[in-house]
Amino acid sequence: MAIIEVDKVRKTYAGRHVVDGVSFSVEEGEIFGILGPNGAGKTTTVECVEGLRIPDAGTIKVAGLDPVADHDRVTRLLGAQLQESELQAKLTVREALELYASFYPAPVDWRPLAARLGLDEKLTTRFAKLSGGQKQRLFIALALIGDPKVVVLDELTTGLDPRARRDTWKLIEEIRDGGVTVLLVTHFMEEAQRLCDRIAVIDRGKVVALDTPAGLIRQATGSTVISFVPSRALTGPDLARLTALPGVASVTPPDREGALTVHGTDETVTPFVSLLAGLGVTARRLRITETSLDEAFLDLTGQDA
Repeated sequence: MAIIEVDKVRKTYAGRHVVDGVSFSVEEGEIFGILGPNGAGKTTTVECVEGLRIPDAGTIKVAGLDPVADHDRVTRLLGAQLQESELQAKLTVREALELYASFYPAPVDWRPLAARLGLDEKLTTRFAKLSGGQKQRLFIALALIGDPKVVVLDELTTGLDPRARRDTWKLIEEIRDGGVTVLLVTHFMEEAQRLCDRIAVIDRGKVVALDTPAGLIRQATGSTVISFVPSRALTGPDLARLTALPGVASVTPPDREGALTVHGTDETVTPFVSLLAGLGVTARRLRITETSLDEAFLDLTGQDA
């Protein structure tokens, strides 16, 4: 059952279509990712979902409600961590939690929430004295304090070190396991691949792909990567036969250690093995892997991640 429905949404600024006919739905209980390069329209899209911006065209429903016309009701169902968030420097963690809890008619008890997010020992710490990871944990708590059905997290881990980022990923998974639907905006490929059940790739204001992480990878040219060191140098005709195998998109020249890399598909593997056997070549350090979401992203958008 879809808890968020976005249908043909458009948003224009100064004559430029920042969001250009975006459509997707988010199923209840999933982590749905929105992935794309900077300036692709990701944040504008979710700000329309949150009711912070009014779309120029199209419709949005959150649990069947319009985020603009039914704004008060939607804010009780939806929690949000914005792309850029700040609190007053001298506000303590306890004061922030108590203040935000006062905004809702039936907030969750912030004490176990703070403990769950590792903030129970920081309750008397002023906001300005928190680390980047602690601030992000506080913003997650503030997004969850109204007991929402949906939480929107916009580039939550930007600026965090690798350890803090992975700790935050675990928290997001726990949030979903607690029954909250998560709409996650990110430009980190590893984050999207680790967390998301499905991903919408937005580029230049349009959805250019929508699938599971594995499905997006399968859409990429050269989704299967074969790396090996041949027992002898392959000649021009041999390389031509290798390039002509079914599904092969490209063959990367040997690296410093003599390893060749073949970008193909699942259909490439068996003919590849047969070709080497026919040539009397042994494949040393053979690795057959799936391409990364980074490579799929580049293939789908033609842009750097």
